[in-house]
Amino acid sequence: MFIQTESTPNPATLKFLPGQNVLEVGTADFPSVEAAENSPLAKRIFAAGGVTGVFFGLDFVTVTKADDVAWDHIKPGILGAIMEHYQSGQSVMADDHKPVSGHAEHSGEDAEIVGQIKELLDTRVRPAVAQDGGDITFHGFERGIVYLHMQGACAGCPSSTLTLKMGIENLLRHYIPEVVEVRPVAA
Repeated sequence: MFIQTESTPNPATLKFLPGQNVLEVGTADFPSVEAAENSPLAKRIFAAGGVTGVFFGLDFVTVTKADDVAWDHIKPGILGAIMEHYQSGQSVMADDHKPVSGHAEHSGEDAEIVGQIKELLDTRVRPAVAQDGGDITFHGFERGIVYLHMQGACAGCPSSTLTLKMGIENLLRHYIPEVVEVRPVAA
C-alpha cells in the first residue's frame, strides 16, 4: 500500500491519501481523542502520538499535529497507523456511526436563501477546500450573516479568515444579495 502525503495551507495539518475510499459519503471530524471513539482508524492515528485532530473526507485523511511536535517525528507513526488499519480489514467507522453530510438543517422564512447558500457551498466551495484537506459547512443564517463551520485543515488555518472573507463571502454576496457577511463558528 502506498500512501501519498500532501501539505495543506495549514502548516499544522497534513493530508494523507491512502489510494482508496476513506468514507463512502460525507465527512467525519474528530477534534479530540475522545471524539474518535466511533472510529478504529481515528483511534489508531491518535495513538501515534502528537496528534490533536483527525478529519476524514471521501478519499483522504487530514491530521493536525500539536504545536510542539515536528512532522518528521510523528509522520512515520501516522503512516504506519493508516497502513496497519487498512491491512487489518476493519471498517473506518464503527457500524453504528455514520458520517454526516455536514450542513445544519434550516427551515423557516429564509429556507430558499439557505438552499441557495448550501448549493453554492456544495458546488463551488467544498470541492476546493477538500483539495486542501478540509471542509466548510453551513451552520446558520441570521439577518444576512452566514455562519460556517470549518473542519480539517481549514480549522485553525492561518489563511482561513482570508478564505472566508475574500473568497466565500464575496462569492455568496455576488450570487445572493441577501448575504451581507460570513462568519466562522466553533463546533
